[in-house]
Order: sequence, then C-alpha cells, then structure tokens
Amino acid sequence: MGRLVDGVWQDVWYDTRATNGHFKRSESQFRNWVTADGSPGPSGKGGFKAEAGRYHLYVSLACPWAHRTLIFRKLKKLEDIISLSIVDPLMQANGWEFKGDERGGENGGTADHLFGSRTLWEIYVRADPIYSGRVTVPVLWDKQKNTIVSNESAEIIRMFNSAFDYLTGSTEDFCPKELRAEIDALNARIYDAVNNGVYKAGFATSQAAYEESVTALFAILDELEGRLASRRYLLGNNRTEADWRLFTTLLRFDPVYVGHFKCNIRRLADYPNLHGYLRDLYQVPGVAETVNMHHIKQHYYRSHTMINPTGIVPVGPVVDLGAPHGRDDL
Repeated sequence: MGRLVDGVWQDVWYDTRATNGHFKRSESQFRNWVTADGSPGPSGKGGFKAEAGRYHLYVSLACPWAHRTLIFRKLKKLEDIISLSIVDPLMQANGWEFKGDERGGENGGTADHLFGSRTLWEIYVRADPIYSGRVTVPVLWDKQKNTIVSNESAEIIRMFNSAFDYLTGSTEDFCPKELRAEIDALNARIYDAVNNGVYKAGFATSQAAYEESVTALFAILDELEGRLASRRYLLGNNRTEADWRLFTTLLRFDPVYVGHFKCNIRRLADYPNLHGYLRDLYQVPGVAETVNMHHIKQHYYRSHTMINPTGIVPVGPVVDLGAPHGRDDL
C-alpha cells in the first residue's frame, strides 16, 4: 500500500479526494503466470514453470487478498513447494515491513527469508528498479528469474489451483472448467460489492460515497443469505474458488468491518446462513491454521490512523468459529 515516486515513499492509499470520496484499487503491474510446463498463461510471458523450491510467497496475515493465497497454499499441499515470508501487521510510514526478527510471537510476522529486506517496497524495486506503483501483498517471487511473477491474488490462486498438481498429487479442483463461467460471474459481483465493497465504505470520504457502497454491500449479503439457504456452498455441494474469495472477507466482517469500516447495518452474526457458512469453511482441515485474528485486528485498527486516530484495538467481539455450523445436510 502506498507508492514509490522517484525512490521516495508516498502514502496515498487512502487519498480519495480525486475520486469524489470513492476508494479505488489499482491494477496489478506484474501479470506473469506459473504453468505446469512453463508455457505462457492467460497473461504475461512464458518461462515460469511450476517447480519445487523455485517460488516464494510474500503475504500479510491481515490482508484478505493475501489470505486467499495462504488458503490455497495450504489446501493444495504447497507448503513444502513454495516458501513464505510474512510482513508485520502494522503498516506505517514505510508501508509493509518485516519485523519478525524483532517482535515474533503472537504477532505472526517473519523476516524476509530471501533477502533480509526491511520493507516490501525493496522487493518491488528489486524486480523493477524504476517501479513507482502501489506496494501490495501478496507477491509471488521467482527465485530463478529474480523477479515478481505476480502480485494479483486472483491470478495467484488460479496458478496454485492446478499448476503444481503434478508435483503434489493434489486433485482437488476449486475452479473446474464446467463451472468457470459461473465462478467468474459470481466472483465479479462479490468482488465489487463485498470484497472491495467493505473498503469502499471504510475509506469513503464523503457521505454519499459511503452510503452508496454500504447499501450495495448489504444488498448482496442479503442475496447471498438467500442463496445459501438451499445450498451448502455458493455453487452447490462442492467448495470452489468463489467460496474462498468470499470467506476471507466474511472472516473479518464482525471483528473489523462492522465497526472500523462502518459496515454496521447488520452484523454477519445476524445472518444465520452466512454465519454458518463461514464456520463451515473455517472448519475445513488446515484453514484455521491460516487465520491470525490478532494480526488482523492489530493491522486494521492501528494502521489506519485516518479512521482510528487513537489506535485503540477493540477487545471483542467474541466469535466462536469452532461452533457447529449445521450445514452438513444441505
């Protein structure tokens, strides 16, 4: 988050004055694609073959976009294939930083295991010395080419979904061809109104922009509540990419977005189907290991000083994600 301009860090992530109070997310500038044989993918150049030990993932445990990649890394058995570094939860004057060697413990961050960098922007500049875009997570790094493969989470999870299967023996497919058009259409709607919608509401700097975003957000949550009344997952009985993309936002909803981002027309706990669905996904083996609520709350409440200038982190709410979800029979 933020950007480098002539080598100087500029914190412009929350500047919405030029957009009439509306928050907008920038486009990715790194769009290569890992494939099983190294052939070109849907975007970028060829030459990025799926190989054990070749790639390194940079994430924040707080970021819902990065969290998607951690879930796929876990569920697709890639932990021994793709190494990992985790930034500190606090994002301040220098953007995302590595402080695991100083703080560690419950914080959940690590050092930069590849280069010993102090900041994530150093990784971007290592890939492109004249880079001047936003510095975001996740980042998938190629140790062989010494560059960024991609910093677009939606594309990284699709790479993880299939490119490494021949190495891991994993056969679970979260984006089957026969459902891809439906998954893409649902992803687009959920991205705009929910995944990005909470940010548009939270970072809005005009009443009109806030109300527009928060109204659209709850309209689709109401719709999803109805959709999940008769099916266990968004597209039926099997979990797909669409579920995991929604999950990371729902997980943060009551602890962060309700209060911090003013998304408070209703709590997620007020939606029986959505809340049960959240618990169902959380209880998939391995998923809970990707969740660090301390890291999440520390980041949002202490990094966004324009929203929460005191930096006080609320103690609650208490959310029992291990409670029975009751969705087995759908």
